[in-house]
Amino acid sequence: QVQLVESGGGLVQAGGSLRLSCAASGPTLRFGMGWFRQAPGKEREFVAAITWSGGTTYYADSVKGRFTISRANANNTVYLQMNSVKPEDTAVYYCAADGVPYGAGPKSAAGVRSWGQGTQVSVSS
Repeated sequence: QVQLVESGGGLVQAGGSLRLSCAASGPTLRFGMGWFRQAPGKEREFVAAITWSGGTTYYADSVKGRFTISRANANNTVYLQMNSVKPEDTAVYYCAADGVPYGAGPKSAAGVRSWGQGTQVSVSS
């Protein structure tokens, strides 16, 4: 069973940067990983995903060009670098592990096998 713990959230001004980390335990090396977010009153939505090898990344249109997902398999950690943040990026951010091994990373909640507890990101205008 994959266990995920996020960190790095906080309050940041619009235009600023933040880096989220997801520390994973278990057989994560074989799984694609992703980040999702959920704002108050809204459904959880896909943000970014990375293949199990780290060779390919995917992004939601709303964050493309501003956010970067990466992974360091040597220390079982996945990152989300958030640049040029906007107030609409305010949400709880969740790390997620793919439902099947050797995949491209989850791009919908239905494809997730494990969730982290979430970390709050608040962007002030």
